[in-house]
Amino acid sequence: MTADPLAQAITVARALEETGELVEGVPAPDTGALVEGYRRLVLARRLNEQASALVRQGRLAVYPSSRGQEACQVACASVLGDGDWLFPTYRDTAAIAARGVDPVEVLSMLRGDWHCGYDPVVHKVAPQATPLATQLLHAVGVGHAARLRGEDTVVMALCGDGATSEGDFHEACNFAAVFAAPVVFLVQNNKYAISVPLARQSVAPSLAAKAIGYGMPGVRVDGNDLVALDHTLGEAVARARAGQGPTLVEADTYRMESHTNADDATRYRTDDEVAEWVGRDPLRRVQTYLRAAGALDDAREDEIAAVAEEMAAGVRAGLGAEAAVAPEELFAHVYATPTPQLVEQRAGLRTELAFEEA
Repeated sequence: MTADPLAQAITVARALEETGELVEGVPAPDTGALVEGYRRLVLARRLNEQASALVRQGRLAVYPSSRGQEACQVACASVLGDGDWLFPTYRDTAAIAARGVDPVEVLSMLRGDWHCGYDPVVHKVAPQATPLATQLLHAVGVGHAARLRGEDTVVMALCGDGATSEGDFHEACNFAAVFAAPVVFLVQNNKYAISVPLARQSVAPSLAAKAIGYGMPGVRVDGNDLVALDHTLGEAVARARAGQGPTLVEADTYRMESHTNADDATRYRTDDEVAEWVGRDPLRRVQTYLRAAGALDDAREDEIAAVAEEMAAGVRAGLGAEAAVAPEELFAHVYATPTPQLVEQRAGLRTELAFEEA
């Protein structure tokens, strides 16, 4: 921690320059671990590409791509222990996959299925939240409950810059700070809340600076720098696990693609702006460093690419198959004891289905 909390919340922490060179004075990362991190980045990028293609093929209803934010997606999952929880947003598909959930299950919700596709308790991953910031309150609740039980669980709560304009964000941060909940708030500041730029949302010197008002540390980090993210988020997780309360981490990154396939980003941002951030690609930065360090060659790259293609093929196969339809599931999880109206409606559905099958 620096002596000046505001300076820490404004200064962007970085380990790898955009050119892929190590920042002067920063210790060299473990190359073996970084190669594994690069493998995860490639998988995340390929998942984004495959999911976007499935939307165009009509296999997914919508897909909010995290292309350009893969370093955030990988790092937030990598720093968690097996007993920790991840609370994602609708844009964090790659983070959930990096946590170990089958990508086909992760994408089930986006094909129009009725549930989130995976078992949150088994994977310690909450359902993806579409409403902004609502999952932050749930994350703090899980963290607070774990602390009351004496567990060493840490909760990673994800959100975007747009969510910081919501009242739920304030309530979650304030409660977490007051009760020292073991929560790490990771704000992926990708510069736009759909079409609303950050400058129209906040005039604070940084989003991380908001943490000072809650009495928790605020840290700003280069969100396209996997090495810096691993270090910063790792420190925040360790701090929470040690009973020192929450940390607000702002990752300075960019959404390279449109908000979703239903959005036209050319209406509110320029090609030059996008091109500038494409030059800061998180994958290329790590790749360049590892190549220069002699830890990554063509053969290893081919191996990683093959694994990514195998994953993509599995996603295509899984989502290409027609989903099994069980109409009576409509009534399965509404009330423990069905109301008379639901009983009547279920009977009516059964009659209709029997008529169709006759």
